[in-house]
Amino acid sequence: MPRSVATKAKPKPKHAQKMRNAGRGKGYDSPARLQKIFRALDRLFPQAECALHHTNPFQLLVATILSAQCTDERVNKVTPSLFQKYPTPADFATVRPEVLAEDIKSTGFFRNKAKSITGAAAKIVSDFKGEVPRTMEELLPLPGVARKTANVVLGTAFGIATGIVVDTHVFRIAHRLKLSRQKTPEKIEQDLMKIVPKDRWISFSHQVIWFGRKICQARKPLCPACPLETICDSPDKTV
Repeated sequence: MPRSVATKAKPKPKHAQKMRNAGRGKGYDSPARLQKIFRALDRLFPQAECALHHTNPFQLLVATILSAQCTDERVNKVTPSLFQKYPTPADFATVRPEVLAEDIKSTGFFRNKAKSITGAAAKIVSDFKGEVPRTMEELLPLPGVARKTANVVLGTAFGIATGIVVDTHVFRIAHRLKLSRQKTPEKIEQDLMKIVPKDRWISFSHQVIWFGRKICQARKPLCPACPLETICDSPDKTV
């Protein structure tokens, strides 16, 4: 029989070693790792705020509905003339959806958004005397409002922490940092609420959204410039 030949093991690539190191310790949601994430976000975005331009809670509600599947930059180009044309909830409640749809066409999905905005405005006028409600339970029945939109309005307009905003950026980064393995925004939010202190819910939402825009971008994350690179083992890493 032919004599077996011992083969020399190939050295592991440095990237693979770094990925293993990033996952070592007490887990992805260990207090030490979470503190590193919080400190990095605080240094990067100490004054992070909502990027949607607004002057009152109702304007923020409208802008947030418009931001679905649309960039905040695009929404901010549409809303100045929109809010000038329709200054109050009553104005939005009385406009026909097909007319409003033409005003918001560039934000995409404009027919559905127009129905949601006019429907939400009508309910706010009829049920809440024209004032945006301040509870999750009252906001969720409004047309076009799910937990993300409600969290944006409650946190940004009223400073009420009822949850964590999970938009496309937070969804992506929660997965990349292994803070959640869930597949829906609602379940990811529940995971994050368990590990992020409640007094950080509002700021954490804003910070992670800005982190996703500026550094941990969808197509090509800027890993060499990321302060969390050493504790991240995402397969999307570029270093």
